[in-house]
Formats: sequence, C-alpha cells, structure tokens
Amino acid sequence: MPDCSVVRKTWAQLSTAELYSLLKLRTDVFFLEQCIDEEELDNRDQEPTTEHLWIADERGTAAYLRIITDEVASHREAHRLFGRVVVRSDRRGEGLAQVLIEEVLFTYGDEPLLLHSQQYIAPLYAKFGFEPFGEVYNEAGLPHVMMYRAGVPA
Repeated sequence: MPDCSVVRKTWAQLSTAELYSLLKLRTDVFFLEQCIDEEELDNRDQEPTTEHLWIADERGTAAYLRIITDEVASHREAHRLFGRVVVRSDRRGEGLAQVLIEEVLFTYGDEPLLLHSQQYIAPLYAKFGFEPFGEVYNEAGLPHVMMYRAGVPA
C-alpha cells in the first residue's frame, strides 16, 4: 500500500512547491471536475490558525483538507471547522479522506467540530459521528448540508 503519512502545516510553514501542489489538487477537482465557479481562495488559507493536512505521493498532493478556527463558535460551541476535503481522482477509493479525518479527530476529537458537506458525501462523515442539521442549501452550485460532531472526551 502506498504511503499514507499525513503532513500538517500552517500557511507560514508551507513551501512554494507544497502550496502549488495543494492548490493544483483543489482547482483540478473543484473547478475542472465539479465545475464550481465560485471563489476557491477565500483568504482563510492564510490565517495563522488554519492548518493544512495532506497526503502526498510521487505525483504531488493525493488528498487534502484544511482546518479553520473561528473565535466565535458558529454552532453549539464549535470553534473548528474542517473542509476543502479532496482526493485526486487516481487515488479515490483508497480511504485517504478517512485517514485525514481520523487525523483531525485524533487532534481535535475532544472538541465540537463542524463541516459543510456536499450532500452526497455526508454518509462518510456520519461514520465519524457527524450529524446533519438544518436544511440542505446550495453552496458553490452544489447541495450541501451542515454537519456537527460533539466533542468526545479522551
């Protein structure tokens, strides 16, 4: 099985090559495959508290997600939200997104967490204890649902 080591860095720690690889994957999937025509670079990537997690291989970034932190909780005391979960097409089906989610939960699983899920992928997050709340809404031209996971004390 290919290496599934997770790399975790803040904006200030990213090299130019790493940043390029992360953004290439996000644009290849979100813009080219999913035809999302809304802003991808929202300045949240650059915030000092944002963490970028990814798995790389010889072709570059194979899977990625980011964790953003808000001072004010947006739902039930949740200050952290992860998103931009993406896996390169040739590595899908290997469980790479699950490896990244497990890493998030290893670090922050004792805290309440939020995410915005494309509706079709919500069952993946449900496996990790995330529950949908609110109405399905349109984000970037695709149906999404907000999901919440209560913190589980270690």
